[in-house]
Amino acid sequence: MQFCDDCGSMMHADGDEMVCKSCGARDAKDEDVAAEYVSTEAQSGDELIETEEGADFEGKPTATDVTCDECGHGEAWYTIKQTASADEPPTRFFKCQECGYRWREYN
Repeated sequence: MQFCDDCGSMMHADGDEMVCKSCGARDAKDEDVAAEYVSTEAQSGDELIETEEGADFEGKPTATDVTCDECGHGEAWYTIKQTASADEPPTRFFKCQECGYRWREYN
């Protein structure tokens, strides 16, 4: 992704150049942009969010301030992950201790 030096808008490719949709400025494509990306093979498991069916929530902290939408039970295991930028609140992922229903809560 490349941004316009004049106005800061995101630029789009037009042949060998990048063009700003906002102000029309043109610039050469950045060739080293791909070096900034990290492949998923290089990432550790710490970034993974436990949402799949077989995820182990048992033994995680217990929330008593929630109500399961499926069975009405008032206790669920939960885990917290930062899924958005750092200035946004984290997301809590729940698993009902009674029926196993899973849901998330955005603060």
